[in-house]
This record gives sequence, structure tokens and C-alpha cells, in this order.
Amino acid sequence: MDIQRNGSQPSGTGPAEWFAGAVRTDPLFQPNDSRRAAAASVTFEPGARTAWHTHPLGQTLVVTAGCGRAQCWGGPIEEIRPGDVIWFPPGEKHWHGAAPATAMTHIAIQEQLDGKVVDWLEHVSDEEL
Repeated sequence: MDIQRNGSQPSGTGPAEWFAGAVRTDPLFQPNDSRRAAAASVTFEPGARTAWHTHPLGQTLVVTAGCGRAQCWGGPIEEIRPGDVIWFPPGEKHWHGAAPATAMTHIAIQEQLDGKVVDWLEHVSDEEL
């Protein structure tokens, strides 16, 4: 058994290359010799969002607080709320973040393939919102 104690890993700031707006990341667990999944709790301040991105083995989001938005390339923007579980299949171009006036927190879970969990792409423009 391995217990990751709350507060044992420092919070981080979402890098401007991958996020727009104020974003805090709290790592939960990383891949190791017997686990290829990684997870983090991510909090987006109102209007903050990821850039477009894909995951080689997909991504699961579990919304834990607030109100957010998610969109797959070419699809509609969907509202997401606490308790919602969102699955993005491998290679699906997407973004997610907070609603314009409300913060949102989700747990993001993704598996690594050949040492990689995400491919970051261009930022979501204001016109795309």
C-alpha cells in the first residue's frame, strides 16, 4: 500500500503555454513501474481553460466543483458540472475549463504511452468560445 498524504505534493500553476487564465494543478499520482496512469486535481478560475490537446490513450475528467465547459474539435461546447464524468477517446482533439463566470475543478486521469500523456496544441481563441 502507498498513501499519498494530502499536502505532500506542492500545488503548481498551469503554464501559459498550455492554459489561458488562472489555473492551479494539484498532482494526485504519477505513472510508475506498475501503473501507467497519472491524475491531478485541476482548478480553473472563471474563464480559464486548456489549450486544444489530445491524449494518446484518452482522458477521463471527473468534475468535483463549480461549472465548466468542454468541447471536442468540430462539436458543440458542452456544460459540465459536479458529478459529471467526461471521456475523451485516444487522439480526440479537445479543450476544457471553467465557465465564463464560475470556477471549476476536475480530476483529470490519463495514461501514458511511451512516456507521454498529452500532446499540447494551439490555444482556444476567444472567437471559438
